Amino acid sequence: MLKGVALGLFATVVLAATGFFVWAKTPMSATASSLQAVADDDRVAVTSTPDTVVMRPAETAPTGQGLVFVAGARVDPQAYEQTFAGLVATGVTVVIERPVLGFGILDPRPLSTFTDLAPEVDAWAVGGHSLGGVRACRYAADDLTVDALVLFGSYCATTDLSDDDELAVLSLGGSEDGLSTPTTIAEYRDMLPSGATVVEIDGSDHAQFGSYGEQPGDGSARISDEEARDRITRELTSFFAGVGG
Repeated sequence: MLKGVALGLFATVVLAATGFFVWAKTPMSATASSLQAVADDDRVAVTSTPDTVVMRPAETAPTGQGLVFVAGARVDPQAYEQTFAGLVATGVTVVIERPVLGFGILDPRPLSTFTDLAPEVDAWAVGGHSLGGVRACRYAADDLTVDALVLFGSYCATTDLSDDDELAVLSLGGSEDGLSTPTTIAEYRDMLPSGATVVEIDGSDHAQFGSYGEQPGDGSARISDEEARDRITRELTSFFAGVGG
């Protein structure tokens, strides 16, 4: 009887693990319209692999700056192509990583796994969306090559960077974000350096940091995706111009 119970428990664990793996490996995909918009954008050159998306400027001289960006939980890296197209057009290289099992906090790979994909870059920032931002905070703490941190609807939940006054930080949130709410971002503000730039985009929700459609648990945006993307691009380009200066 005990053997039967043990076998039953083992089967339950295996089924649960299998279900989690399948769920984790089924990402929220980029919208077809966003992919087409980037494909039609002559300013940007994109190279996609199963684990990364590398975006390089195609018409503007590279600035030597780069950003390794960790996708949000179960979000396809390609869903951020349109978000970063405007920044890349100014000369910044962006490497978007798909985390192991779709969750940044589970990814053990070092930052060099991704910076090595763009050897032409000599000044690196890290960033992430949602749980991807939590992983990016860890990168910023562990890797001395990191000059800046960019957070989209995220916060440093377990990493205290408050004493790193040399780290430039841009934290973007949405007033209608139902997942990384403005209240939660404010609660973790003390984990960032005192000079961090924290911006709340009025009317924007969590999913508008990418292009993958609606997300369960999110709030309801009061601005269009285009308006949110334009605001994100303005903040990013201003931030990287300052870091470069």
